Amino acid sequence: MRLEKRHDSSRLALVLAPLGAVAFTLLVSSLLVLWAGAPLAQTFGLLFKGGFGSVFALSETLTRAVPLVLTGLAATVAFKARLFNIGAEGQLYAGALAAIAVGGQHGGTGFGLAPWLLFGLMLLAAALAGAALLLGPALLKARLGVDEVVTTLLLNFIMLLFVSLMLDGVMKDPGAMGWPQSVALQSELELSRLIPQTRLHTGLLWAAGLCVALWALLKYTLPGFDIRAMGANPGAAAFAGVPVTRTVVLVALLSGGLAGLAGAIEVAGRTSYLTLDMSPGYGYTGIVIAMLAALHPLGVLAAGVFVAGVLVGADSMSRAVGVPTYIADVIVAASLLSVLVASLLTQYRLVRALPAPAKKEAETPAEPPAQGAAT
Repeated sequence: MRLEKRHDSSRLALVLAPLGAVAFTLLVSSLLVLWAGAPLAQTFGLLFKGGFGSVFALSETLTRAVPLVLTGLAATVAFKARLFNIGAEGQLYAGALAAIAVGGQHGGTGFGLAPWLLFGLMLLAAALAGAALLLGPALLKARLGVDEVVTTLLLNFIMLLFVSLMLDGVMKDPGAMGWPQSVALQSELELSRLIPQTRLHTGLLWAAGLCVALWALLKYTLPGFDIRAMGANPGAAAFAGVPVTRTVVLVALLSGGLAGLAGAIEVAGRTSYLTLDMSPGYGYTGIVIAMLAALHPLGVLAAGVFVAGVLVGADSMSRAVGVPTYIADVIVAASLLSVLVASLLTQYRLVRALPAPAKKEAETPAEPPAQGAAT
């Protein structure tokens, strides 16, 4: 069997592909639920109810979705340019650390600035910190061909060790009774609540607005065209005059900046201080969300809410029927694989490769008789 490029994809195939992906995901997760000995309908009902079945559940899902959407956008813009940023986790922590450094309660008065101006400086510092962490690997790839997957992945661990150093050192909260956490953010810099008596904050509006802004940038602007051209064919883009180094720097600023903003908004909207366990892997999950959304910025918003709903719903479902919460990771992974395969099959089709015909041996012509030989 081999893959053959389709000349055109039918509308029926485009409709059936996502439906098939959903069916495959349900099949895989259903088999695991049955294997665990839990009732199938009740398990999925509790999963949906825990993520979307009440105002409180929906607010928790949307709260969890905010950092996932922002890290998903960071992966989207990087992957669009074939810059495989695996370091959004470290960039998120860099942004959170910068936010605390600017807006934390260090005994001062916030540099004597108005709260709205200090809030803007805090977000700017967080974005620049995340961008700086990606700029080095991006330039190393553009100039020297260094694999950015390795460098960005290793920087995650370096950043976490640096955060640990700061939390046990100069940024440690003296009132935390030895617990490694930073000083708290100034109260006037915290994000307000969208729904009273819930944790849902206005960071959701920031995330949704950035989805629209990134979509418009990629679709309607010249820098967005350069990013898409580099992702389609870097060699052809450079030959056509696309400024490769400048575009790489722009992508690093956008991708790392979005991940850094995720850290700042998580601190300002949910935790108010920084700890080493603030993120349960938001940076890595953002890659899954970007792929689920097919690298579309508006799709990232829907994919982030879906993944957050599965993760939040799995907690309450696990307590009710005894199914491990890891079923949520299986559902997300199966969704990703099925969507990728479905997308592949809308562009290619499987055909049976016929065996190559056997070559006939060429007949060797008879050698002419030697001159002077006896007849």
